[in-house]
Amino acid sequence: MNRHKVMVVEDDAEIREALLEILEENGCDAVGAVNGERALAYLRSTDSLPCLILLDLMMPIMDGHAFREAQLQDPVLSRIPVVVVSAYRDVQTNAEKLNAATFIRKPPRIEELVSAIEQHC
Repeated sequence: MNRHKVMVVEDDAEIREALLEILEENGCDAVGAVNGERALAYLRSTDSLPCLILLDLMMPIMDGHAFREAQLQDPVLSRIPVVVVSAYRDVQTNAEKLNAATFIRKPPRIEELVSAIEQHC
């Protein structure tokens, strides 16, 4: 896998750190954000945008829905594909409503993450 930059937007520190570690072990540059607000602040201030965003839906301050709405309003950020990673029972419906590239149910398998990166980066 090429050295792709991937952002993980996840409020659960253990899950976020585990995903970042898996991504790094699989050859990615990974960056994390604790909620949608922090993710937007990072994306608006970096010179090196990720090729993919792994997005949790249930987060405090700014949840995945509000993040995606704000992301889609920005012409530059809206080009970054989003993969919803969620424990929601109806994660597929939520992903479709958010116009996400795809979805992965929690807990994600490494193969699913690698496949999503290969497909969307």
